[in-house]
Amino acid sequence: MQDLADSAAPTTVLADAVDLARAAAVEAADGETAQVGEHLEVVREDDTAATHYFAADKPGYRGWTWAVTVMGADEVTLGEVALLPGADAVVAPEWVPWTERVRAEDLAPGDLLPVDEDDERLVPAHAALDDDEPGAEEIRAVADELGFGRPRVMSPEGRFDAAERWTSGDFGPGAEMARAASAHCGTCGFYLSLGGSLRGAFGVCGNGNVPADGHVVHAEYGCGGHSELQVDTGSVVMVAELVYDDGVEMDPVPATD
Repeated sequence: MQDLADSAAPTTVLADAVDLARAAAVEAADGETAQVGEHLEVVREDDTAATHYFAADKPGYRGWTWAVTVMGADEVTLGEVALLPGADAVVAPEWVPWTERVRAEDLAPGDLLPVDEDDERLVPAHAALDDDEPGAEEIRAVADELGFGRPRVMSPEGRFDAAERWTSGDFGPGAEMARAASAHCGTCGFYLSLGGSLRGAFGVCGNGNVPADGHVVHAEYGCGGHSELQVDTGSVVMVAELVYDDGVEMDPVPATD
C-alpha cells in the first residue's frame, strides 16, 4: 500500500479529498457523524483512484473501517463507500452448505433429506458393475431396456465412506467396548454378515441383550455378549474337608502293653 501524501500532482488531488470522503462516509452512516472516526490512511488504487479509510465508531462494529473510494484527476468524484472488517473485527463464520452441516440426529419424523443428482456416493444401478465382470455389458443393456431394480446404488466412493465411518464409530474395532472384549464379533453366533462387497468386514448384531443389537458392527468389534463366552459358575471359595462334631467328648483309648 502506498501513501499518496508525497505522490505526484494527479494523485495529490485524491489524497487531499479527505473531507469529501468523510462526508460520504457520514451519509452512509445515516448522517451519524459520531460513527465516522479518525482518518486512518489513504491507499492508491491506480493513477486516477484512491481509497480513504476511517475508523468506524458504529455500535456493534468494533474493528471495522469505513472505506471511501474517490476518483478523478483535476476534479474528484465519489466512487463507492463500504464498511469493511479489520483484522480484529467480529465477523460471521464462513458459510458452510447445509448438506455439510446436517447431522444424522437432525432428521426428525416427517423431515425430508433430498440427495443431489450428482452425489458421488451413488451411481446408476447398472453402472456399478465392474467392466471386467462377466456379462456386465449384457446386464446393463437389459437393465436400461427394462428399467427394473433400484435406480441408483452406492458407488465405490460411497461404500468406502460408509466403511470408514463405521470402522471409526461406536461399533468399530477401536471402541472401548471392543478393546475390553475377549472375543470378536466375527466369531460370534449372533453376528449376521452383510451382503455385497462389505460382507468381509461388517455385519449386524442380532443379540437383543447387548447395546449393539440391530447395529452394523465391525467384524473385529466385540462385547461381553459373545455367543461362545463361558462363565465358570462354580464356587470360588475353597471348601475344607468335612468334620463331624456332635459335641460328645471321647475318652482316650488306654495304651496296651
